[in-house]
Amino acid sequence: MNPQSPGNPRISEESESFNSPPIPLNPLAALDGKYTSYLNGDLDDEEDDDIADQGSRALLGSREGTRGRERVAKFATGLWPQIKGIVIESAPTLLLTTVGLLFTGELLDQVSRWRAMKEVDQLIMIIPVVLNLKGNLEMNLSARLGTAANVGELDDPKTRRGMILGNLTLLQVQAAVVSFVAAGVSLILGLMIPKMKGVQAKIDVRHPPVRIPLHEEGRKSGFPELIMVSATAMTAASLSSLILGSFMCSLIVVCRHFGRDPDNIAPPVASCLGDLVTLLLIGATSTGLIGFIHTPLPLIVGLSVVGVATTCFFLTRRNEHVRELVKEGWSPLFGAMVISSCTGIVLDLFVSRYEGFALLAVVISGLPGSVGSIFVSRLSTALHAAALPSSPAPYREPSPLVVMITLIVITIPVEIIFLSILHGLGWLRLPFVFVAFSILFFCCAVTASLIIARALTNFLWKRKYDPDMYALPIHSALMDLIGQLLLVLCFEIVSLLGVTIHGKS
Repeated sequence: MNPQSPGNPRISEESESFNSPPIPLNPLAALDGKYTSYLNGDLDDEEDDDIADQGSRALLGSREGTRGRERVAKFATGLWPQIKGIVIESAPTLLLTTVGLLFTGELLDQVSRWRAMKEVDQLIMIIPVVLNLKGNLEMNLSARLGTAANVGELDDPKTRRGMILGNLTLLQVQAAVVSFVAAGVSLILGLMIPKMKGVQAKIDVRHPPVRIPLHEEGRKSGFPELIMVSATAMTAASLSSLILGSFMCSLIVVCRHFGRDPDNIAPPVASCLGDLVTLLLIGATSTGLIGFIHTPLPLIVGLSVVGVATTCFFLTRRNEHVRELVKEGWSPLFGAMVISSCTGIVLDLFVSRYEGFALLAVVISGLPGSVGSIFVSRLSTALHAAALPSSPAPYREPSPLVVMITLIVITIPVEIIFLSILHGLGWLRLPFVFVAFSILFFCCAVTASLIIARALTNFLWKRKYDPDMYALPIHSALMDLIGQLLLVLCFEIVSLLGVTIHGKS
């Protein structure tokens, strides 16, 4: 991103007289300032001028002469081929990520039984906070690079190298900060937990909850434990950022090379793999450090991560593509954490009341959130690219409504397959009445996700905030909360009908 991207308070007003055409759903549908379909056709002229002023200074230093439209135009020549592309790219991704989230929940259950988690209370408490914050970082990365790919920024090797390296160093800085915050949150919870009984961990609603181990006689939560928890969180977050950041960058470059739209693929993958890899690294790191908890090793490891993050900070500040991003996007990350705490309250209240609540929460919260992240990423790309100089021949674009309907239709089979997996594995025995109501409320959740995605993206853009930095964390947290509430409503209605759900014995 250059210094003139949305969200930068120093944007000049030089080009207020520039008239922007309405914004298309897909950034590639432009010619001579005329667009074949519109993302925001109801904007008045004054808002259009503001959007034009921002769009012309688009994300990641977009410049004139981009080749993004030229390349992708070869692969999208009509309405149905584009809808087919959305289905082919999104459906397998959503199915795999949903199954991945389910097994991440199983991994979470196993990790919670490891020695380190049993001996140091804050380690289990740190998991939901780290997963929430780290998942949002990876989704933001995928959205930024997806936009850069679709507007042609990644076509130039030198620019591509600078953007990827800059985003990887930025990710290290962000990971160090959010993991340290997570350690602080775990310390606060550690001070509160002795006064509570039977406390369920506020795990992200995409995962089954894990019971926080209560203090037992002889167990302590002192300074060595705090250092060990901080070192574990920061090390796991740093390694996860390196591994996942590199993978996501490679995935987006490969998508670009083969003419696939990374906006349809990257966000759900980032969310799923972010949780899985980070959780695995937290377990592995804590296991490695638990034997040295009363030695200087955890402190040395933690300081080493701080040193790496500091170096990355200065490298990020020197990188023209990402230097301004260091100051942006923090408020939605921590705002999302607050919203997630409300979701945790809902989880605590109902997870023991309803059989299978946690397992079903994986799909009714996680899948609509993933679908919404795809839509946010697509809309953000369109907004950033809309004001770029027009080029190549136009072609018909699907309207926002068509894209929304397509995404809803895609997710219904995924939901049915997910419920079939739960039934086939014997994890839950689901009556037909419950299946019918769960699919109905699932469709409501997906519809709400897409509506919120569009409204939130447009709202942020109008106020000169970059949706790639601000939209996904808030959207993800809201959908977790809405999904939980809809699932509670589903259980209540089915219970009134006298239907019960049985788990595996």
